[in-house]
Amino acid sequence: MSKKVILCADSTCDLSPELIEKYNVHIYPLHVLVGEQNYSDGVDITPDDIYATYHEKGILPKTAAVNTSEYIDFCKPFIDEGNEVIYISLGSALSSSHNNCRIASTELPGLYAIDSRNLSTGSGLLVLEAADRIEKGMSAAEIAEELNEIAGRVSASFVIDTLEFLHKGGRCSALAMLGANMLRLKPSIKVDNTDGSMGVDKKYRGSLEKALEQYVADQLKDRTDIDTRRIFITHSGISEERIELVHSLVKEYGDFEEILITRAGCTISSHCGPNTLGVLFITKP
Repeated sequence: MSKKVILCADSTCDLSPELIEKYNVHIYPLHVLVGEQNYSDGVDITPDDIYATYHEKGILPKTAAVNTSEYIDFCKPFIDEGNEVIYISLGSALSSSHNNCRIASTELPGLYAIDSRNLSTGSGLLVLEAADRIEKGMSAAEIAEELNEIAGRVSASFVIDTLEFLHKGGRCSALAMLGANMLRLKPSIKVDNTDGSMGVDKKYRGSLEKALEQYVADQLKDRTDIDTRRIFITHSGISEERIELVHSLVKEYGDFEEILITRAGCTISSHCGPNTLGVLFITKP
C-alpha cells in the first residue's frame, strides 16, 4: 500500500486561500525583509503593506529564500507520521529556495523537491496538477516524475504597468525606465520554462487597457496547443474593471473549464508593483 502524499509549496505559488483549502496545500512563506524587520509572506505582511511603505518612505523590501533547516522542520513531521511529501518551490533560476529544499530532501527520505522552473501561479499550476494526481492515488515518485515534465509546458507571463519598482529594486536602469515612460511602453515579461529565467517578451504601447487587450490576444488567440482545463488570471492589485476586461477576453479566446483569478503575493508585488497582470496556463504534451 502506497503512503499518503502531503502537498506543500512555497508561498510564491500565489494560490488563493480558497484554492489552498480546497486542495489541502501546506504553504511555507518566504521571508520579506523591510529594513531590520523580517516578515513572512502573506502571514504578517501583504502587498498593500509593501505599497504603502514604498509610497510613504520610498523603501522596497528584499525577499529571502526559505533555508534548509526551515524546510526540514516544516516537512519532517509529515515524514515522521509515515507520509511522503511533494514540495513545489519557486524556480531555481529565481531563488535558492529550491536548492535548499533539495538539500533538505537528502536528509529526509520521502521528501520530493520539485523545481517549478517558474514563479507565481506558474508554480501554482504545478501545485494543482500535483493535487489532481494525489487524488488519483499516485505515489510521490510517480507524481514527481510527471511534474518535472509538465514544468516544461507551463506558460507564464505578465504585463507590467510601470518599471518604477523594477528600477528601485535594481533590475532596470533609469534610462530604460525613462524611455518606457516617454514612449508609454508596457513590457511583457515571460518565464523561459526550460530554465526558469525571465526576460522581456514584447513591448506594448499606449494605455494599460490597450496593452492588456493585445497581450491576451497574443497569448491565447487562435491557439490550439493550450490545455483548456484551467487558466489563471493573476494580478498584483488592479481594478475590477481591468480584471473583468481580461476575463471576458480569456472567455472569448478559449473554452476553459476553469478561469481562476488570484492576487499575487509579496514577492511578485515587490518586484513588479501594482497593476501587473498575467495569464498563465499549461500547453498540451
